[in-house]
Amino acid sequence: MKRIILEYEQVELILTRICHQLVEDHGYFENTAILALQPKGTPLGKALVKKLDTLFGIKATYGELDTTFHRDDFRRSDKLLIPNEVNIDFEIEKKRIILVDDVLYTGRSIRAALDAVNDYGRPASIDLVTLINRKYKREVPIQPDYVGEHIDSRTDDYVKVEWADDQCQVWIITDNDK
Repeated sequence: MKRIILEYEQVELILTRICHQLVEDHGYFENTAILALQPKGTPLGKALVKKLDTLFGIKATYGELDTTFHRDDFRRSDKLLIPNEVNIDFEIEKKRIILVDDVLYTGRSIRAALDAVNDYGRPASIDLVTLINRKYKREVPIQPDYVGEHIDSRTDDYVKVEWADDQCQVWIITDNDK
């Protein structure tokens, strides 16, 4: 079974709320940068940057981070891993970093991202934004600072975030429909 969790209009409200929260905590981003996890966090990261500009006139520093070789499971795959291009054209040292990913589930992708960020310098702080927080399968002690929606789901469910033309919908798909 496949059902929609969030429609486009709901996602727009969530993005607006998260941007307000970010500005409340980070001011006008003088020392803050948004760093999206590739590939799935990049549409959300870009949407947040665009929304911050629209709502507040903030031109947020933005980059994209690849975690391919920082994951704890990358040596377990028989297929050739092809990393995404890293797009970070700013200094991370002593900056406040906002990591962005679409879905937080086990926490392993974020753990890998924390390792990858440290390869570029030591940030002043790191916050985490996720559109969806799947609460019941965390394998490492990582929690988001800013969340679009908390959902309860079974282990065999799959949460799919679909972006098309800057619009987003979120689906939950049961095991037999993947």
